[in-house]
Amino acid sequence: MTTTPPAPVERVRIPREIWVLVASAFVIALGFGLITPVLPQFAQSFGVGATASAVVVSVFAFFRLVFAPAGGALIVRLGERPIYLAGLLIVAASTAATAFAHSYWQLVVFRGLGGIGSVMFTVSATALVVRLAPPSIRGRVSSAYGSAFLIGGIGGPAVGGALGGLGLRVPFLAYAAALLVAAALVGIFISGHSLRPAADAPVLPVMTAREGLQDSAYRAGLGSAFANGWANFGVRNAIIPLFVAANIGKEPWLAGAVLAIYAGANAVGMNVAGRLSDRVGRRPFIIGGLAVAGVATIATGLATTFPVLVVFSVVAGMGSGALNPSQQASMADVIGRDRNGGPALAAFQMSADAGAIIGPIVAGALVDSGSYALAFGVTGLLSLLATIPWTRARETLPREAVAAELSAPGRRTPSA
Repeated sequence: MTTTPPAPVERVRIPREIWVLVASAFVIALGFGLITPVLPQFAQSFGVGATASAVVVSVFAFFRLVFAPAGGALIVRLGERPIYLAGLLIVAASTAATAFAHSYWQLVVFRGLGGIGSVMFTVSATALVVRLAPPSIRGRVSSAYGSAFLIGGIGGPAVGGALGGLGLRVPFLAYAAALLVAAALVGIFISGHSLRPAADAPVLPVMTAREGLQDSAYRAGLGSAFANGWANFGVRNAIIPLFVAANIGKEPWLAGAVLAIYAGANAVGMNVAGRLSDRVGRRPFIIGGLAVAGVATIATGLATTFPVLVVFSVVAGMGSGALNPSQQASMADVIGRDRNGGPALAAFQMSADAGAIIGPIVAGALVDSGSYALAFGVTGLLSLLATIPWTRARETLPREAVAAELSAPGRRTPSA
């Protein structure tokens, strides 16, 4: 007697709205990558040292941190889409103004104001991803969204380094144009009506940061976000260009190449971890990513040649790539689809921004008073310490999400 095999389960697809956000993220990252290799050198063109140069990177994160609570409240009140678009336009205006700064303090003010818009669109985008992503593919969705940033970041620094040869102000104008393109993508292809709940749908309860702190994974996520912001959004962007110019070569394309290689390795690690974390869990990739990135960051300060620096950048990129989608998916697991996570996500973003503020300033001071090796050593050690809370935190991956992923076509379905 023959039995009819069960009908295959349709593989869960990423919603169209998320693909629009992915495309927008690529354009934003491409533009941001244009200014990354030239921003510290642009600051030093006004006659300041490494610490003051790092402040220009930190002030952007400082404004993000200060405005994050208001950004979360605006999302609850007005919705994700209008806050996302307003944020992009604010950063575009700030970046264009930065190109015309005629003093160090003008540069600080113009760059800092962009942080207000930046936290508006990043928290809005994260809230949309949390709300729209099917639970069984949260890791894959986070990987796709994060990879768009990184793929754009691969080309951005290299192109930005080349544009820097035409003048240190040119990349900022190009970035402002890229932000306008990203705003157009979301404005045209994501309608406000498509994001609104049905008229008879219940109002989603709001998850606060205080509620999130009752969860061990959320608490551990705040710590890893701080370390990640310190190392990868702060110190790497602020100090690597200066380190390359001081120890490897002063050509702008060298720093751009190092940052692009790091971004490429980051994208590889992100894609692998994003998919596997939907099957085996978030914690292994968060802990492993922090450990690998921490060790490689410590080693970065000891590099004396371009090839050695490239090797350490690849390893660090792979480590942080494993961390990012798993960490974001874990936060989405904690919040869930049945709650408005704006305030909780804003606090999570604030933790990353706090690291991005403090990291470059501390690292710049360590460079001025000590050495690059000391700055990278302290940064890497912080990433290693961030693994400790995760060893005690719960695994957030829902069991039903694992079952859905395993039952997709091409995978063996466990017998009953």
